[in-house]
Amino acid sequence: MRYQGRNLRKGRISEPGRIYLLTTVTHERSPLFNCWDSACAVAREIHAMEESTALRTLTWVLMPDHLHWLVQLHNGKLEDHTRRLKSRSAIAVNALRNRSGRLWQKGFHDHALRSDEDVKTVARYVVANPLRAGLVERLADYPFWNAIWL
Repeated sequence: MRYQGRNLRKGRISEPGRIYLLTTVTHERSPLFNCWDSACAVAREIHAMEESTALRTLTWVLMPDHLHWLVQLHNGKLEDHTRRLKSRSAIAVNALRNRSGRLWQKGFHDHALRSDEDVKTVARYVVANPLRAGLVERLADYPFWNAIWL
């Protein structure tokens, strides 16, 4: 598959105060996060992003081969924050697995929520991914998600 990263960036803006749903997938869609330790490493990095005042994580779910991350941007660029998360998590996972190389595919998909979209409805949709994928029968049985409304 040919990389379409430039097309993903066309028209992308980073608007402070806006809520975005970001999605990024593993390199070659490898199910790297079926491994508990690797998934925990990514989860730690997502939570570490909260130390920054540049964005606020509203909800996220880490699937075996991709991440959905709902954030409210305070400042900076989406690309920079996503690149930081992908870089830090790749370093952590590669160190754990004693490997090197790519963890994530280049680029990411972003969706800026419109004013008529209900944030909690989007968040419920995001965290229900493991249910729709048939990974669990109850969301409480899936460990790799979080939401600020808990």
